Amino acid sequence: MNTNDILYKIQKALNLSREDILKAYELAGYEMGASRLDSLLKHRFDKGFQLSSYEELGIFLDGLVILKRGPSPKKQNSDEAVELTNNLILKKLRIALELKEPETETIFGLGDVGLSKQELKSLFRKEGHKNSKACSDELLMAFLNGLDEFYFVGETD
Repeated sequence: MNTNDILYKIQKALNLSREDILKAYELAGYEMGASRLDSLLKHRFDKGFQLSSYEELGIFLDGLVILKRGPSPKKQNSDEAVELTNNLILKKLRIALELKEPETETIFGLGDVGLSKQELKSLFRKEGHKNSKACSDELLMAFLNGLDEFYFVGETD
């Protein structure tokens, strides 16, 4: 799955302004220029489109957590590189949005994916755990589509 698509879908689902995204990058200690961000949010065939790196997406998600929840007093800055996987994207979104199991289950349901509680829990287990399950691109896309629907429905209530 394309990193730009993920960034774009998160922006649309959460109704984030350009300034919100720039603020998230700033909170994560990353200098993201407005013109660079604009090029990341363009569609693949639009003039000026640039591909987002996994690092830039991961930094945005870290900044989103800080933007939505504030800085963590427990978090220790680690210079160790962590591979951004679909499972980690799910975890960071769940943390940023303070989603509990019922909301997460609902979001997947809105994305037309029915998961048992055990299957849902397996997506959030530490990699290497015997019950850990890798999140496919299709499953992540369904979650992002469900997230968009979840917040759209929430706005009309």
